[in-house]
Formats: sequence, structure tokens, C-alpha cells
Amino acid sequence: MKSLFVAIRAVLYSTGFVLLWGWLAVSARRYDAGLRVGVPPGAQMLGIGVAVAGALLCLACIVTFIVRGRGTPAPFDPPVVFVPTGPYKYVRNPMYIGAALVLAGYGLFQRSASILLLSVGFLVTMHLFVLLLEEPGLERRFGDDYVAYKQAVNRWLPRVPR
Repeated sequence: MKSLFVAIRAVLYSTGFVLLWGWLAVSARRYDAGLRVGVPPGAQMLGIGVAVAGALLCLACIVTFIVRGRGTPAPFDPPVVFVPTGPYKYVRNPMYIGAALVLAGYGLFQRSASILLLSVGFLVTMHLFVLLLEEPGLERRFGDDYVAYKQAVNRWLPRVPR
């Protein structure tokens, strides 16, 4: 019953996150005309693939947090168990990478330079969040396990684990 409650919370938080960034993406489109930068029509099919790949990565992260971490992806309701498995085995921030891919894929699909710029802004914002808040908090919560994980797994660029 407890894991069902965790799953419901994770779905609600994730939905809110998607709706927020979706609203920002739709709102950003109004700046396309001022940018005077075009995205070629062929980018639409690529955008679908990029967005689907990002969405699947996010879904894998959410499931890993629920099942292995017994928590949600929300910083205010995090996993109670350290999760160095699943997508987190290859890169420390796969959820943010997946979300940026969804945004960039949507930008390509909509042929919107503004949304593509928003996806870059999203990554910069998440990078600052990770550096200033998330990583120090994880070090406090999980101690030496997290420090060893940081040394073995890259923050943004995936690599095959040892």
C-alpha cells in the first residue's frame, strides 16, 4: 500500500513538472518571430524521436525512484534509499537529461528556435540547481556512498561503468 502511495505521488509530481515546462514551451513560441532563426522542416521527424527517447528516459528514472528508492523524483519528497542503479548507473542526472530531450524534441517538432533555447536554459538552470542544492544535499543524506558514486559516474555525460 505504501509503494502505491509513493507511485501516486510520483505521478502527480511528474505531471506537474511536465505541465509547467510544457506551458513554458508553448509560451516561448511567441518569441520565434523576433529571433529570426528558422528550424528546417526535416527537423520535425527528428524531434519526435528525440522527445520519445527523452520521455522513455524520464519514465525509467521515475520507475527506478519508486521501486528502488522508495520515493519520488521531487526534491521535496526524494527517495529514501540511495539509487545508483537503472539510468543512474550511467549518468548522475538522467532525469534532467531526459526532460531536456523532451523539450528539445518538442522544439524541433514545432520548428521553434525559442523552445530550443528554452531547453538550453532548462539545462543551465538544472546544472545550477544540481551544483548548489542537490549534490550538497545528497552528500549530507548519503555520505560516503554518494561521494564514491560522484567519483565513478559523470554528472552529465554518460559513460560505461567500471
